Amino acid sequence: MNTTIAKTQSFGRTALIDVVLLTVACLVPTLSHLFALPLYHLNPMLLVLLAGMLLVSDKRNAFLLAVLLPVVSMVAVGMPTPLKALCMVPELLTVALVSSLLVSRSHSYWTMLGSMVAAMLCGKVVYYALKALVLSPAVLISTPVLTQLVVVMSAAAIFAAFARK
Repeated sequence: MNTTIAKTQSFGRTALIDVVLLTVACLVPTLSHLFALPLYHLNPMLLVLLAGMLLVSDKRNAFLLAVLLPVVSMVAVGMPTPLKALCMVPELLTVALVSSLLVSRSHSYWTMLGSMVAAMLCGKVVYYALKALVLSPAVLISTPVLTQLVVVMSAAAIFAAFARK
């Protein structure tokens, strides 16, 4: 009986966290327009996925978020476009998969940092490969590469710092 109550509370907590994270992801385009800041350059879906991975330890939830984030945002606010969402889902799934394979084995900050950088770079390779196939290769990279590297390194560093605690 107690395990059923604990599972229900855990499910309720996870569902609440997921709803909050999906809401945050849906608010990014609105905030971007409101403040005239290109927040999409910061790869908000990836950051929200990483937050979800930190807040909920169940790896299945990371895979669920990886699919839901682009799809719910596309349906709710029209961003990303359907074709970009089609590219983002495999990118986020790749990050969730690679990080679940590498991070579970890492114990030190530096190992975890390297694992997360590797996971995010693998995700970027998948995203840009699909984007080249699905969208016009002429507009393959719209966010500056340096910005993407700074976001990847910063997100990996923050993830590694919080994940160790």
